[in-house]
Amino acid sequence: MDAVQGGTVPGLEAQLRSAKINVGLLTAAQAILGSAGPLSFSVGALAGYELLSDDKSLATAPLTGFNVGVALGAVAVAATSRLLGRKAAFMLGAVMIGIGGLVAALALFRADFWLFAGGLLLIGLSGGFTQKIRFAAADASPSFWKGKAISWILAGGIVSAVLGPQIAIETKDFYAPVLFAGAFMALVPLSLLAVAVLAFLKLPDVPVGHDHAGEAARPLREIVLKQRFLTGLVCGIGSYALMTFMMTGAPLAMVVGCGMTTEMATLGIQWHVIAMFAPSFFTGVIIARWGPEKIVALGLLILMVCAVVAHAGVELWNFWGALILLGVGWNFGFIGSTAIVAASYRPAEADKVQGFNDIVLFGTVALASFSSGRVFTAWGWNAMNLIIWPVTIACLVLILLEMRAASARAAASRNAAA
Repeated sequence: MDAVQGGTVPGLEAQLRSAKINVGLLTAAQAILGSAGPLSFSVGALAGYELLSDDKSLATAPLTGFNVGVALGAVAVAATSRLLGRKAAFMLGAVMIGIGGLVAALALFRADFWLFAGGLLLIGLSGGFTQKIRFAAADASPSFWKGKAISWILAGGIVSAVLGPQIAIETKDFYAPVLFAGAFMALVPLSLLAVAVLAFLKLPDVPVGHDHAGEAARPLREIVLKQRFLTGLVCGIGSYALMTFMMTGAPLAMVVGCGMTTEMATLGIQWHVIAMFAPSFFTGVIIARWGPEKIVALGLLILMVCAVVAHAGVELWNFWGALILLGVGWNFGFIGSTAIVAASYRPAEADKVQGFNDIVLFGTVALASFSSGRVFTAWGWNAMNLIIWPVTIACLVLILLEMRAASARAAASRNAAA
């Protein structure tokens, strides 16, 4: 490996140099395009609340549209990549962010709630394309450099966490008295900038180091009914749905429920998204050391602490502290759950199992974002916090059962070898 990295193998040295250029461009694109999500979640529910007249319980429906868009985008990017290539697919996704921003801004000018939801669906759809950037970075890199490539993309995610909410703060009053229209209009130049960056990509036609060998694929039903897959799926859904549920409702609780400023709520979302991505630089290391089940359990415990902090009061520190813990808990819970799911299938089964997982996952996440506004309007912030407990406890039980089953499998394997 050192010889390769030192440049003694000319072919791999050129491949690494090309990979570094591509990954640098993809990181820049991730930083730009990834900012649309934090921006939307910073002000989307507040904008929806302002657009509604009597029934405010639908305030988070536009963010539900965003999450539905992500689920659809995860499917669309695969088809588009096969037809047009990954570079063209990513550029198309970048254009969608600008179009979605224009539609959302137009809806705010027209005070059209459902058009606004449609605009956020388009922004979410582009987010499904952006989700695949990390895979493109890994595929474009030699095997020994894939970890660093993914770390670069994660670094772009941290930039997005700062950039998106900050843009929302600086531009929300640009078209006053039409609040938040400026924030969504700002997505147009971001879209064009991302297209310009992506235009320089030179991705390989065939993913680098992809192994086409493998055992025959099993039927999907056989795989998804296994205990290991179900544990990863349910815990991933629990971690992601709780995170979305609380993140979507927090700005409403801070601004509408407690009279705080939009800036306070937006900065809270900013710290939350940073907390979602920052641990990723070492999450993989601790999963390799202690196993994904223990890391999922740790994430679930952190989510419980989040509920305690949120329930302790409605001061600024309660909201910000809870949002930070929510982000870290999501990181450990979701990445660990993803590792469990990834260990449940063979290489030849990856596409269909990942697709099934993503459809179920993001469908449930969309439902969580929709119910967030209804629960807040009907019962308030404290009731939202209480929902964390049954979900995390159920997931912890599944994890403990899987850990016991894994020990049994390991013992049986040792006995068979003896």
